[in-house]
Amino acid sequence: MSSPITLPVRETDGQVRLDRFLRRKFTTLTQGRIEQMIRKGQIRIDGTRAKKAGDRLSPGMDVHVPQEIVIPEKKDDGIIRVRLKPEDEQWLRDMVIHEDGDVIVLNKPPGIAVQGGTGTTQHLDKMMEIFSTDDHGKPRLCHRLDKDTSGVLVFGRNPAATAFLSKAFAGRKTTKVYWAVCLGTPHPLSGEVRGWMIKAGSSKNPDHELMRRAPHGEPGAVFAITDYHVISNAGTKASWVALKPITGRTHQLRFHMAEMGYAIAGDPKYTCDREPIGGLSEQLHLHARAIRIPHPKGGILSVTADLPPHMVKAFDALGFEIFEGRDPFEHFRVDA
Repeated sequence: MSSPITLPVRETDGQVRLDRFLRRKFTTLTQGRIEQMIRKGQIRIDGTRAKKAGDRLSPGMDVHVPQEIVIPEKKDDGIIRVRLKPEDEQWLRDMVIHEDGDVIVLNKPPGIAVQGGTGTTQHLDKMMEIFSTDDHGKPRLCHRLDKDTSGVLVFGRNPAATAFLSKAFAGRKTTKVYWAVCLGTPHPLSGEVRGWMIKAGSSKNPDHELMRRAPHGEPGAVFAITDYHVISNAGTKASWVALKPITGRTHQLRFHMAEMGYAIAGDPKYTCDREPIGGLSEQLHLHARAIRIPHPKGGILSVTADLPPHMVKAFDALGFEIFEGRDPFEHFRVDA
């Protein structure tokens, strides 16, 4: 017989009914299935058999459930997938770098999609159901990052907060700074990139889209502006560049750096004629380092996200030093 799964009740879960707690953890679990397992004595709370679906849980308790509680979903392609396992929950909770009653901010790893799309079976928007509350449901995305981009990702915890934060993004009341490792060293060392761009093709998945340069007036074209500053460089082969998007277009930073002739290391879509930087990971070296945004309750929320492992290795290899306490906004005008 397989050993049971232990689900700790955390402070973020609050005081919650057993059935609601379990449905947050396993999105395919039905009320009938929960009650059936309770009747069979398969669910225990701190070692004692659960009595009913409405049993109250408190932070610090442990809920023990059988392995069979993990109900897989079958997709049209015939592949069986598990929506959310306890280890996925811990993986997601470890991403949290700020949390309060209105806002959750994650440090998103590279390689995980923010939203679902064609062929995307695991994404953060769905997984955020583990932070659901009885009153407001799951946290909602306020903006997005490319699948291969890491860093700061903001969610609203209730409808009012989500609307407020989304309006701040749309109204350009936020300041976002990205760090990138680029091929070569841009000249001049600081400046602004601007121009018209448009989606090339008709992909329904944002991660599969490709942008191209567009003439002014082309139907569907959008105007994009990016400020940049070279923080350091490794001779002529590579540079550490801070990027501040003024607009928020799909793939904007990746497109702009490639258009300048200094593509971001590891980018398979937006390239330039420069030689790759030897010895680095093939992952995209673009990280949403920090954000300043108005908080729904007043004041400014400022959050900084640590670099992912592959970029830490790149910085070490290229001799780029990150000083403790360095202000990620120091090279740009701060709007928020």
